[in-house]
Amino acid sequence: MPIAITPLAFLGGIGGGEIILVLLVVLILFGGDKMPELARGLGKTLREFKKATSGVEEEIKRALAEPPPPKRTYTIKPVTPEIVELPPSQPSPPAHDTPPETPPHA
Repeated sequence: MPIAITPLAFLGGIGGGEIILVLLVVLILFGGDKMPELARGLGKTLREFKKATSGVEEEIKRALAEPPPPKRTYTIKPVTPEIVELPPSQPSPPAHDTPPETPPHA
């Protein structure tokens, strides 16, 4: 059974009388001169919010519609070792089989 999501579903228990009461409280708090200003600001805010959400929705739809990028394949070339001849150098001293002597501690 699908669930229908209605806009402003959290206001499900508010009727006409409650809305009129809220508007009267706002009128008393802010006065008649500020009401159009408040309504204009609320309208601009709602417009910006709708624009932002529709922009995000369009980006998501566009991303889902694009095919995924092709998978890259890599080839590994075998490496052949090169033999490099070093120039002749001086002979190294012979290796010692015994460790060097350490002087006794006094």
